[in-house]
Amino acid sequence: MSNALQELGAHIELKRKDCVLSWEVAHNELTITVSLSNLVGFVEFLKTDGACQFNSLVDITAVDYPSRAKRFDVVYHFLSMYQNHRIRIRTQIREKDMVPSIIDVHPSANWFEREIFDMFGILFSGHPDLRRLLTDYGFRGYPLRKDFPTTGYTEVRYDEVQKRVVYEPVSLVQEYRQFDFMSPWEGAQYVIPGDEKAEESAK
Repeated sequence: MSNALQELGAHIELKRKDCVLSWEVAHNELTITVSLSNLVGFVEFLKTDGACQFNSLVDITAVDYPSRAKRFDVVYHFLSMYQNHRIRIRTQIREKDMVPSIIDVHPSANWFEREIFDMFGILFSGHPDLRRLLTDYGFRGYPLRKDFPTTGYTEVRYDEVQKRVVYEPVSLVQEYRQFDFMSPWEGAQYVIPGDEKAEESAK
C-alpha cells in the first residue's frame, strides 16, 4: 500500500505543480498540503483524474494552532472506491482568511463547512447557507478554538418561575477542590497501593 501511495503522491504533484506545496506518506496515509487559492480546482482534479477518482468526501475538519501566523489547518478526507485509496488534503489559513467552499464539487460539504464555521469561526466563501449548526443562534465564541474557556461564557437552564429557557453568565457554584496529587484515589475509604505516599509525606 505504501508504494502505491508514493506513486499516487508523485503523480498528483506532477499533474498539479501549481497548487501542491508538499506531500508525504506517513502511517500508510497520504497527506498533501495545497495552497488555499487553488483549493477548489485541486479538489475537482482529485475527483475527475483517472488515477485518483476521489469521488467520496468523507470529512472536513480543522485544527487550531493559536501561536502560528497561519492559525488553522483546514483538513479534507477523501475516499476513492475505484482505486481503494484514501487521501488527506490540508491547507493552512490565517484567522481572517476565507476558505472557498467546495460545495459545487462535493454537495455533501455543506454541513461539514457549517460545522467548522460553528466550532472554529472559519468562513467559507460561496457557501449558500453559512449558519451555526451545533450551537444556538445567540452563542458567543467558537468552542473548538484552543483559547475558548472550558466553562464557556454562558449557562443555559430552564427557569421554573419564568417557564422558559434562560441564558446567564457562567457562575461556578462549587469551590474548586484542592488536590494533593499524592493518590489517584483521594477520599477513598479503603487502602489502595499508592496511598502510603500521602501517609509518609504527612509524617
